[in-house]
Amino acid sequence: MVASRTPESVPAAIARLGFDDPRRANALLDDPALEGLAGSPDRVDAGGLSEALARVADPDGALLGLVRFMESVAEHDGMRTEVVAALRDESVARTRLVAVLGGSSALADHLVAHPEHWTAATGATPLEPAERTRRLVEAVTAAGPEDGADALRVGYREQLLGIAALDLTAADPLEVLWDTAEALADLAAAALEAALTIARAQVGPDADKARLAVVAMGKAGGHELNYVSDVDVIFAAEPADGVPEDEAIAVATDLATRLMRLCSASTAAGSLWQVDPALRPEGKHGPLVRTVESHRAYYERWAKTWEFQALLKARPVAGDPDVGRAYHEAVQPMVWQASTREHFVADVQAMRRRVEDHIPAAEADRQLKLGAGGLRDVEFSVQLLQLVHGRADPSLRSPSTLEALGALSAGGYIGREDAATFGTAYRYLRALEHRIQLSRLRRTHLMPAADADLRRLGRAMGLRTSPAETVDKEWRARRREVRRLHERIFYRPLLSAVARLSDQDVRLTPEAARERLSALGFRDPAGALRHLEALTDGVSRRASIQRQLLPVMLGWFADEADPDAGLLAFRKISDELGSTHWYLRLLRDEGSAAERLAHTLARSRYAAGLLEQAPECVQFLGTAEGIAPRSREEILRRMRSAAGRKDDPESAMLAARTIRRSELFRVAVADLAGVLDTEGLGGAMTDLTSALLEVTLEQCLAEVAASGEVLTRVLVVGMGRLGGREQGYGSDADVLFVHDPLEGADEVEAQQQAMEVVRRLVALLGRPGPDPTLEVDAGLRPEGKSGPLVRSLASYREYYSRWSLVWEAQALLRAAPVAGDADLAGRFLDLVAPLRWPEGGLDAGQVREIRTLKARMESERLPRGADRKTHFKLGHGGLSDVEWVAQLVQLRHAHEHADLRTTSTLEALRAAARLGLVEEANAAALEEAWRLASAMRNAAVLYRGKGVDAVPTSDRDADGIGRVLGFPAGTSQELAERYRRVARRARTAFEDELYGDGT
Repeated sequence: MVASRTPESVPAAIARLGFDDPRRANALLDDPALEGLAGSPDRVDAGGLSEALARVADPDGALLGLVRFMESVAEHDGMRTEVVAALRDESVARTRLVAVLGGSSALADHLVAHPEHWTAATGATPLEPAERTRRLVEAVTAAGPEDGADALRVGYREQLLGIAALDLTAADPLEVLWDTAEALADLAAAALEAALTIARAQVGPDADKARLAVVAMGKAGGHELNYVSDVDVIFAAEPADGVPEDEAIAVATDLATRLMRLCSASTAAGSLWQVDPALRPEGKHGPLVRTVESHRAYYERWAKTWEFQALLKARPVAGDPDVGRAYHEAVQPMVWQASTREHFVADVQAMRRRVEDHIPAAEADRQLKLGAGGLRDVEFSVQLLQLVHGRADPSLRSPSTLEALGALSAGGYIGREDAATFGTAYRYLRALEHRIQLSRLRRTHLMPAADADLRRLGRAMGLRTSPAETVDKEWRARRREVRRLHERIFYRPLLSAVARLSDQDVRLTPEAARERLSALGFRDPAGALRHLEALTDGVSRRASIQRQLLPVMLGWFADEADPDAGLLAFRKISDELGSTHWYLRLLRDEGSAAERLAHTLARSRYAAGLLEQAPECVQFLGTAEGIAPRSREEILRRMRSAAGRKDDPESAMLAARTIRRSELFRVAVADLAGVLDTEGLGGAMTDLTSALLEVTLEQCLAEVAASGEVLTRVLVVGMGRLGGREQGYGSDADVLFVHDPLEGADEVEAQQQAMEVVRRLVALLGRPGPDPTLEVDAGLRPEGKSGPLVRSLASYREYYSRWSLVWEAQALLRAAPVAGDADLAGRFLDLVAPLRWPEGGLDAGQVREIRTLKARMESERLPRGADRKTHFKLGHGGLSDVEWVAQLVQLRHAHEHADLRTTSTLEALRAAARLGLVEEANAAALEEAWRLASAMRNAAVLYRGKGVDAVPTSDRDADGIGRVLGFPAGTSQELAERYRRVARRARTAFEDELYGDGT
């Protein structure tokens, strides 16, 4: 067979085909055993043997195996001629044989030992389960009880050759994965039946005393077995007619023990796999065999969560079919009720974490099965979804991971994209596992570490370019995808909520829904039912997901004071967004979005109204970051960007106010979720208001610039709660407007231009828009409503130097620039500093004047009919009492204590207490009252959508406000009593501090 050629040409060509040892390969191609097969002398012709070998996972191993196989064939008369005829040219037979030889050294060894089995590989066809069983049972029966174990192994490997040949020659290993896994599971079932046949023959006539069924668990039960895996089983038995139960169970135990030994032991013919009965009741400490009734009793009384999860894949595969069917019918209903057990979801999640915790550290980074991003992540995620939702949806009750994943996707329990990603990754990981195990037919779930092994694995997966590097990179990418989805799906809060529902609740039939709505406290069950029917009617994916969400969300709605309003708002938002690709997926998959939405809508008409106008804002609810209020700089950037895309000021302001609407919703949700305290809310609302004022002023100045020369700088100064960063949902924007003519500008014309700018600003903000109208109030300006709306800085200087009153100095304590020219802001603050922090403080007359003003305000400004004990602002112990105490201390002492120079009421009060200017107990009482009154005012707007001035007399309103504040249901009187109690203490502190000696 040797032809003339340059010494290095053929080895070099062979090397390019992928052989690791081209010289050895060249020598083997010259081996006499291959005579008639090796093709042309140059070895690398198209269609030649070397090219066929180059397509397999391990060309060197395939070539060596082929030489050994042909040597073995030569020992059988007449076989070599048949083999050579089949393998001489490129053919399906040659492709399959070399694929097996290059894909599994263990199967190559089998072919060498049993060359007559070569047609099992070359002529392989898919076999029906019954045919697999028939062949193995006939083989072991013919061999007899003594030699049956060897016959079982030989017959098993023969069929395994056919499965491997079809698998290894598929165009895409992922496409045939499940055909391969099913075939392996069927072959395992056939082996169990054949082993039981041998065991019965060994036991003799007594074997008929017991009707034994073998129930496959795990991957064998799920029809998704690996090439090499423990086969998990449970044994169930019943006595034959007239046989005592104890005697029958003893015989069945003997049969089961022999079956396990026959399958698990290694013989001269090789080994199969371990049969593992550890999933039986009581595990390794329990009896190996039980009756069906004993199994039922155990699962009803003693079984743990993981045992029901394991039973999900239970499938009778061998032995008495009637007993197997009875066992299956007894346990399956319990499987689909397991999720109702207390802490079920948490138990499954904890079990997954324990599995990870027990992985040896040296293996953690190479685990295909148990590690993070491994097969167990997919399997546990799918099984948890099945067990929770399968109670109400029988379509999910498949023992196969991929079938169940498809059903979960079709039913809307998992997103299509997520299911596709999960499914592809799972197939890929299982294909890797198959190729790794098939190589030596060893039970392993570890990615190889050696480059040579990785290269063979990559080639087995169809890679030819950089197979080692590529397969490792692809595996790690799939692993990351799986882990990401597992953590989002497996720890989905909705699962725990669904698991807690009763059977009647989870199915949400019209009858169940009507009863549950009444029981939950919906005031209009009929109306609520109409909303439910509209949301869940039909067979669309949208309706399917709503049927998952609503049984749980009804409970969340009912936790709040107005579940009817919450459900109605949810329907409106769902009608608007239900067809979008992300809305229902967000509620089903992302964190606590559904729960947060339900509580928000049923707790707050204000937030619900904002969301109904801007339903896309529901996506804020997906993460904790989504509901965190944005900074003034971020809001201002977004408002400027939105306004900048418009061509006229009106459109620009609508765009900016649309941003404000979204941010108001974000702030409201953060407040409802407890993310913000009273001061945090005040700061967030103030930032939002000041950003809008800034953008509006910029638009007005831009209008002036577009029509002529800009003559003046303009400043907006926040006063009252705006200046103190204490705004609430119902707060107006108390402001002063200041301007300063540019150098060379005519002062009269500058004043006119400033007036035009300010009037335009007030008009733009006062128009109806997408957000609640922001009322701009300049009533604290010099001369009040009788004075000009805007003054120059020089005019302010003159006014304050000549005519300023004590109340104006008091108002200026909370003056803070919020929009406009920064330089002008600094100069204005310098101007008012001596007024609000007067040198030497106040004289006795000024103190009396402040006390007189406070008394007059209480008598004149309190609305007719208002209760002095419960009015939030002007009542005894209300906001005004707290603010006047803090402001009096500031006016008297801020000139000598810098800590008092703040626009914040609470900061001033705390500083006064630290400095000994207010009794600590009094300061604490005043702060508590200020916080409670502010919180109740804000809670009233959130709940009712509009504010209240006093503790509500309506129990329904009081209950709703109390729910916003975190009070339990039905505690409206407790809320009112708490306010009165806090206000009384604050009033006493107020009188002590405002009318005390003032030290």
